[in-house]
Amino acid sequence: MKALLAVTLLCLLVAVNEAKEFQKCELASILNQHGMDGYYGYSLGNWICMAYHESRFNSKAVGPPNSDGSQDYGIFQLNSRWWCSNEQGTTANGCTSSCNAFIDDDITDDINCAKRVVQDPNRMDAWVAWVNNCKGRDLSSWTSDCNL
Repeated sequence: MKALLAVTLLCLLVAVNEAKEFQKCELASILNQHGMDGYYGYSLGNWICMAYHESRFNSKAVGPPNSDGSQDYGIFQLNSRWWCSNEQGTTANGCTSSCNAFIDDDITDDINCAKRVVQDPNRMDAWVAWVNNCKGRDLSSWTSDCNL
């Protein structure tokens, strides 16, 4: 009986720790509900394209160390040098948040931080993956089949 309980508990812990990989339209709906369509002039397609190319819609994504020792966290790959604190080096912590807050399945804080990022002079150019894969392109296909 104890062994069965231990196995059940272990399975629950593993399930809780698994990454949430959003479906494209699921993420589009959440971002739309949070007012991201048109936020600072960027269509919902921009946000979905960027999130895909940054994390593949994985809420628990953590990037490898960058050349400056910082790392990127969460669905939008928010950088520890500028936007959050991972307690490993200098940070501006522009979103006044722990980086760990960006690697759970509740992406509300990620969205709020992304809104903060896009208010800076770099705007969406802050995300290299957006610049390389989304900027200046027709992004309507990222949301056209989502029934928003």
